[in-house]
Formats: sequence, structure tokens, C-alpha cells
Amino acid sequence: MERQNRVAPYVADEGRYGTMQYRRVGKSGLKMSAVSLGLWQNFGGYDSYENSRAVVRRAFDLGITVFDLANNYGPPAGSAEETFGRLMKEDMHPYRDEMVITTKAGYTMHPGPYGDWGSRKYLLSSLDRSLERMGLDYVDIFYHHRFDPETPLEETMGALASAVHSGKALYAGISNYSAEQAEKAALILDSMGVHCLICQSRYNLLDREVENDGLFGTAEQCGFGMTAYSPLAQGRLTGKYNHGIPEGSRASGKSIFLNRDSITPDMLEKVSRLGTIAARRGQSMTQLALSWILREKTMASVLIGASRPEQIDEDAACLNNLNFSDAELREIDAIVGTK
Repeated sequence: MERQNRVAPYVADEGRYGTMQYRRVGKSGLKMSAVSLGLWQNFGGYDSYENSRAVVRRAFDLGITVFDLANNYGPPAGSAEETFGRLMKEDMHPYRDEMVITTKAGYTMHPGPYGDWGSRKYLLSSLDRSLERMGLDYVDIFYHHRFDPETPLEETMGALASAVHSGKALYAGISNYSAEQAEKAALILDSMGVHCLICQSRYNLLDREVENDGLFGTAEQCGFGMTAYSPLAQGRLTGKYNHGIPEGSRASGKSIFLNRDSITPDMLEKVSRLGTIAARRGQSMTQLALSWILREKTMASVLIGASRPEQIDEDAACLNNLNFSDAELREIDAIVGTK
């Protein structure tokens, strides 16, 4: 009989909590690893399962406890949660209580009037399907993925509150909300006996809109934490495009969220100048971009993506130097523009 290839049972690194930092999320009792693993890309049904497995294992071995998903992550939609569910069953189930697993609903998941935006029907049915795909009884955080301009905010927040009251989610969060929208959402949740734990927003050196909007101030006022996605601006802040567009990179046509037109001479000049600052700090360009985000006091965690385990090691090393002098911050502002 042909011998089957088997992966050795996973045993987490005993030293995994030695170097990672853990930050309290707003005015709550929950702490998140300062670096979170986002499974938006490189984790779908068309990607290598064994590579996805290696990425999650390495992240957890480095003390990363937050694993961020959404109902539509893939492609195809739902497949990232299915992959994660298989990993939970095969590797991670002994460590469930050491993990913060999040999911979201709010973008298009399926055709018809009940698979998008922010209705109670969509959000609660989506959460049930997410739990089925991941083989979980609950998620730690359930986010509304984007503000719905047509559904009453009371209905949307009521669905999040129901998810928490039912025990299918431990905490409620919002994503892609403006400062004004977030403040209203937090007040509504408070009236329902549920704290708005966190807001997830796009934030990086090339996109500082949340600063312009005043969202950090709102977070502090309302007592919720922040987490940043797209911290490397879809790879533009890694420096990988400084000498052309590598084959197989997102800008080469792999991603619909980044194209060749996004790689402008102005952007490349900014990244090159930022790279000089990073070198002075003993960091890679990637590490500078991540540590700059974590300087913000309301920032509980920064979301990284990874196509291979080695990237997680580099990203997590940003924690080795989180301090910025006033002179460095002024120099960075001069390069990328202030608020």
C-alpha cells in the first residue's frame, strides 16, 4: 500500500509569548497582539493549503493571536473561512482559547437582496454561515464591514448586539466607518448594552484619511480601539516596486485593488526617501511602515497579510523599534504630507 504523506501534528512554540506585544483594545478588558494576521488574500480556495497552513502556524508561533477574516474573503467568497475552518480542525483547535478570531459581513456575499450591506437578515444569517464554515461556536469579534447608507443604523447595530447577546460573538466591531458614523454607532450599541469594541480602517503612510476625519479622536472619546488594514498600501510601501513591477506581484495584474497606474514616479520617490529613514533606524521599509502605524496610541493592532511564512518574521520584527523622535516624524510628514 502506498504510504500517505502526513504533516506532523502541530505543537505551538512554547516561547510564543516572549517577544510579541499585547495592547488593550480601547476601554475593554481584551488585549490583542500588536500584529494581527489578515486572511483577505493568499488564503482562498485557489491558494495552496499547505502554504496557508505554514503561514498560520508561523504567525501563532510568533505570538500573533488575532486572525482576521470576513464572509467574502477568498476567492471564491467564503473559501478563506473554509480554509481556516480546516486549519482549526487539523491544527489549532487545542489553542482556541488563546486566539482572537474575527469575521465580518457587509460587502457582497451572494446574489439577491439579502447578501449585501447592513440589514439584520443579512448580518445574522451571514454570521451563522461563517460559523459553519469555520466550525466554530462563536467568533471573538463580529464586524459590520462597511456603513450602509440606506439601512437604519439602529437596525445594523441591533444585529451586532443580537450576535453578542446570543453568544455567537463576544464583541462587536465596525469597519470602514467615518468618525461621525462611528460615534453614532457606538452610542446606539451602548444603549443596547453592548460596547463598540473596535473600528477597523485603512491606514498607512500613503493614506492618512482617518487622521483628516478625526477618527482617532472619536475612538478615544467613545472608548473603542483601532486596527489598521492595508498598512503597506497593497505592497507599495515594501519597496518592491522601486526598480520596476515584479512578475506575479499585485501590480502586475494579480490583484484588482492595485494596478500599474498606481505605481507613479511621485509614489516611488516618497518610498525611496522613506527607505533612507528606515535604514537609519535599522529597519526595512516594511518595518518602518508598520511601526509608524503602531505609534498611534489608540491603535490596538496592525493587520498584515503574508504569502509565505518568512514575511511574518520580518513584519513582526517591527516591534523591535516603535519609538520615533519628533525630528523623524517631521521628516516623514515632509515626505508623505501631513494630515
